[in-house]
Amino acid sequence: MPLPARAVTLWLLRLLTAAGLAVDAYVHADLAGERDLVGDDISQGTLFRIEAGAASFAALLVVLAATRVTWAVAFVVAASALGALLLYTYVDVGTLGPIPNMYEPVWYPEKTTAAVAEGVAVVTSLAGFLAVGRRRGAHRRRGGGGP
Repeated sequence: MPLPARAVTLWLLRLLTAAGLAVDAYVHADLAGERDLVGDDISQGTLFRIEAGAASFAALLVVLAATRVTWAVAFVVAASALGALLLYTYVDVGTLGPIPNMYEPVWYPEKTTAAVAEGVAVVTSLAGFLAVGRRRGAHRRRGGGGP
């Protein structure tokens, strides 16, 4: 029996979100070692490793369960990564407490790859969040009960 179009769409969104987050995690993990010298209290390498871990965790959550919470986690991780990447590309923020100045006004292949992957994950996780919300709302309107 073929899967309903809605189920196929949700699985496609899950896979695209997880793939975007996995690419983000890989790029950050790969670049972390060369960023260890940037910063005093907390190095940029440490922040990159934290991002790699958060992106990996969010990707795993979305693959295991497509709930509003997991979609929200994926969105927050991807959006914060993309936001930071764009901020530190276009604005010289300077040092923020223990956070080093990560201003880097150039684009290179790894940075571009991370930006595209994060952008895909932002869009697909938001779409997944909205799709799951609509499905539950429709279920309630049809008299399906539930909270």
